[in-house]
Amino acid sequence: MTPEAIRHLRSSDPAIRRLIRQVGPCTLQPDPGRTPFESLVRAVAHQQLNGTAAETILGRFRALFPGKKFPAPKDLDAIRDEQIRAAGFSGAKVAGIRDIAAKTLSGTVPTSRRITCMSDEEIIERLTECRGVGRWTVEMLLIFKLGRPDVWPVDDFGVREGYRVVYGLETQPKPKELAARGECWRPYRTTIAWYLWRAADAAKGVGQ
Repeated sequence: MTPEAIRHLRSSDPAIRRLIRQVGPCTLQPDPGRTPFESLVRAVAHQQLNGTAAETILGRFRALFPGKKFPAPKDLDAIRDEQIRAAGFSGAKVAGIRDIAAKTLSGTVPTSRRITCMSDEEIIERLTECRGVGRWTVEMLLIFKLGRPDVWPVDDFGVREGYRVVYGLETQPKPKELAARGECWRPYRTTIAWYLWRAADAAKGVGQ
């Protein structure tokens, strides 16, 4: 992230300045090599699960397609729903993955080249047409594939928990409250989200 982003966030209030000092430089590294299809499937896997469990499921899913780093949408035609379920996906998530594959093949899910030319809101509107894909899921794509600088996932548990920890609150803020609070961090809300994730991780001892 840019020095301008860090300077802006450090100047927002003492709690954020202290958090940045404790965590150190932002090491968020988007992966532009992932297709929109892969990014959405990965985000679906992470819905309602911790990162370790989701990556385990994704590993089993990839193993269904020997010789491929990640399957293409058309590759899903060769496997049954029961095989995807056995990897650890719920029935609802299997249906969602199938729909993402179908909508990728039909063009509703844009190509990697096309998606880079679209605005955040255009991408959210287009991709939420897929079954099981809500705003949060697309926000993860915006952050981790496209590296968009001003994404503010107010429905994310980790962001809300990190905010609670940083500001010493008894309960997590509601999404509407967090949305309003985030205005002061524009246009670098992706970076503050990353720092709040780190605060949430530290509070539960991740990596310690």
